[in-house]
Amino acid sequence: MTDPLRRYSDTLAALTRDGLLRVLPGTSTPPDLLDFSGNDYLGLARRPELVEAAAEAGSRFGAGATGSRLLSGNTSLHEAIEARIARDKGAEAALVFSSGYQANAACIAALLDKTVLGAEPLVFADRLNHASMHLGCALAGARQTRYRHLDLENLQALLEQYKDEPKPKVILSETVFGMDGDQIDVARLQALALRFGALLYLDEAHATGVFGPNGFGLAETIELAPTTVVMGTFSKALGVSGGYVACSTLVRDFLINKAGGFIFSTAPSPLVLGAALCAWELLPGLTAERAGLLARAERLRQTMRTMGLDTGASTTQIVPVILGDPVRTTAARDKLAALGIRVSAVRPPTVPQGSSRLRLGLSAAHTDADLERLVQSLGEVVRSL
Repeated sequence: MTDPLRRYSDTLAALTRDGLLRVLPGTSTPPDLLDFSGNDYLGLARRPELVEAAAEAGSRFGAGATGSRLLSGNTSLHEAIEARIARDKGAEAALVFSSGYQANAACIAALLDKTVLGAEPLVFADRLNHASMHLGCALAGARQTRYRHLDLENLQALLEQYKDEPKPKVILSETVFGMDGDQIDVARLQALALRFGALLYLDEAHATGVFGPNGFGLAETIELAPTTVVMGTFSKALGVSGGYVACSTLVRDFLINKAGGFIFSTAPSPLVLGAALCAWELLPGLTAERAGLLARAERLRQTMRTMGLDTGASTTQIVPVILGDPVRTTAARDKLAALGIRVSAVRPPTVPQGSSRLRLGLSAAHTDADLERLVQSLGEVVRSL
């Protein structure tokens, strides 16, 4: 008989050997710590307005929702934030979830349900989509045809190849990719979906708050088609937690009935939604912060490239420093930590083999002096590897 614990132990040993073991970071925070490891892109997580809004919502609605939305968990606060999101995203409706991961897994699984669609759908997915999107496909038992990252010519060729196939077609893509910091041409992608009669599902987790005229994401720049579903989160630039989808009323009603992650989960806490709604309402007034954040990220990329560092195809607030080897990458992370700078070491399977990298998440709260310290320290560390 196989001993499961022995198998788990062997797996952990192999991860350690290959430099791929994940461990939780320490909880102590030195007073001079510079944190580039997070996703608080607008520096809202500690804004007093959000803390006050959470307390006010808790005082009115309680700390917890007490049940799923279909039972005791539906409040006027849940409906208010959904109405605001739908309006600002240019959609008919919206639906909130406890996390972006849950939203992706639950919604994609429901939308790809072959018993509903009458056949297994043809799913066209960017090769570098988030793990939660892959999970949604797996839950539905849907196979993916993965097109080359951001290569819409490759996607178009695949759609042409299957254009006479009667099965339903679905396209899945992030808009800003969380590990590479690059972005898709949203208007062109939606045009392709409409041309080939495909449902389009966009993950705006890393675009929400940072892009769009009012900070409502890259999809804010297009007129959403009824066949386009847009997911986003409150846990990145909004500084809170939770997720949402903006969609047609038809799709929302379908998800309420078929998305298991929504049906069987306790609704998001009023504390969280109070803070999230406050952050959402702040977004249109943060134009200068968004512009400063993206300008600082561009200067950082230029500086790093002059240092011979590979920042990939980043065009956003997410700047990778691609080192390739996972052991070298974790060593660089640890050396930076010793200098009081926290960054993420991202290794396979989160990123493809041979592309281990330090992931820098910039924030509007970072100063020019912070970036100078980062660059100087990073130069020292890379030279020492």
